[in-house]
Amino acid sequence: MRPTGRLHLGHLVGALGNWVPLQDQYDCFYFVADWHALTSDYADTSQLTAYAYENVADWIGAGLDPEKSTFFVQSLVPEHAELYLLLSMVVPVPWLERVPTYREQQETLRDKDLSSIGFLGYPLLQTADVAMYDAQFVPVGEDQVAHLELAREVVRRFNNVFGADQKVLIEPQPLLTTFARLPGLDGDKKMSKSLGNTIHLSDTADDVKKKVMRMYTDPKRVRADIPGTVEGNPVFTYHDAFNPDTGEVEDLKARYRAGTVGDVEVKTKLARALNAHLEPIRARRATVLAQPDRLKELLFEGSARARGAARQTMARVRDAMRISYR
Repeated sequence: MRPTGRLHLGHLVGALGNWVPLQDQYDCFYFVADWHALTSDYADTSQLTAYAYENVADWIGAGLDPEKSTFFVQSLVPEHAELYLLLSMVVPVPWLERVPTYREQQETLRDKDLSSIGFLGYPLLQTADVAMYDAQFVPVGEDQVAHLELAREVVRRFNNVFGADQKVLIEPQPLLTTFARLPGLDGDKKMSKSLGNTIHLSDTADDVKKKVMRMYTDPKRVRADIPGTVEGNPVFTYHDAFNPDTGEVEDLKARYRAGTVGDVEVKTKLARALNAHLEPIRARRATVLAQPDRLKELLFEGSARARGAARQTMARVRDAMRISYR
């Protein structure tokens, strides 16, 4: 994850909720993508490290365990930059230009300078991140599938050029989340830090309630006795994602369609469900942030473990490219 701000419910649903069970099934590497943050936010790095530590506290709050998985910081493993550079020697520029999010982000983030080589090469650096650890699978949302497909093509091309009869790097497969996108509070198709339509994992119970009460809902429903639309309604999308009381949710949907329940009741019950879900996350997060030295230590320890694996990969890559001097 890029440390460009506080984590929100979209991260919880689209990534963290999928990451947590994986740590009991696989040898997982989870990292702070601080170099990736520079691709769009290089002009202001003042909060980068603070967000990095806060994000990792959120991971642990959500249930990730640094004793089960490797947590590390991208820039503390410089081999990522080396592999990125070597991959760039064999990857055509049009491959990067055709990634859907390249144009999409340029349209969305018009207030930022995205003309840099770093931004264009973002998916290639992602490829290096993944290939470095011989990753068999990568947990991704649907918006990252195109990036992972590019990674597979890049690995395939590298192996064809330098692999001879062996695979130097491994082609990763996606592990898609079952609830990949969460709409923004304003009804936008995606909750996003850059759009400011988020509920943060660190928000207080009062903050959550205030944000929920301002949520976008069916704009045609100007009175509670007018039948409303449930499908595509962000309030009910959130109920489906976070309210474990399915009977309550189905009752609210039926009454909403019939025009016999008001938005206040629907939103009040959503705020209650959200806060019940977030309270243990907030508590664990607070415990982690109360021990800043330990948080820093676990990231440095994890980065050292990651670098050990990265050095092995790069030795194999240099041997395949015949640029190993010894």
